[in-house]
Amino acid sequence: MNKHISDKVINRLTLYHCILTDYIEKQVEYISSKQLASLLKIDDSQVRKDISVLNNSGKSSVGYSVRELRTSIEKNLGFSKNKKAFIIGAGNLGMALAKYDNFQHYGLNILALFDIQKEKIGKTVNNKLILDINKLPNLSSKSNVDIAILTVPRQQAQAMADFLVNANIKYIWNFTPTVLSVPEDVQVWNENLMGNFLQFTYNI
Repeated sequence: MNKHISDKVINRLTLYHCILTDYIEKQVEYISSKQLASLLKIDDSQVRKDISVLNNSGKSSVGYSVRELRTSIEKNLGFSKNKKAFIIGAGNLGMALAKYDNFQHYGLNILALFDIQKEKIGKTVNNKLILDINKLPNLSSKSNVDIAILTVPRQQAQAMADFLVNANIKYIWNFTPTVLSVPEDVQVWNENLMGNFLQFTYNI
């Protein structure tokens, strides 16, 4: 990524990428900012502003080349850069994330899952092995993994975060309903599923 792009813009660019992929599958060559704006129910000027950070210019009265714009988004957001990760917690959510193959399209390669329950250890999910959590520090060092996707129960979240920090994990994608306390050199992204749901249903 050549320049700093805000979290909100990154979120919208990934949505544009989904639309562009759909258009490519439909063999549509061009798309306008108005079309993107209409599909996402946002302002046309916002779409043009977002795309301007990519240094991608459209053609007058034609729009943007669908393939070129998608490639530009992938390049600027680092899709081609391989990012290895572990899933911590082989419960329903962890298993579902392990089965989601589209992560690979965005450069995320999930190597394995980890759990504390002996009956789960040794099983595979989508060709990914479930391992004993105690093996994580050694494997993270050997495989050069510094990203963990945390899907454990709320009561175990902080203790597991402490364990991950001690294992030199520097990035935690937190799916637990817990605000984690971590050192300043560790980054946490909170995936607030219930918060998003309540925002969506607030006026229902």
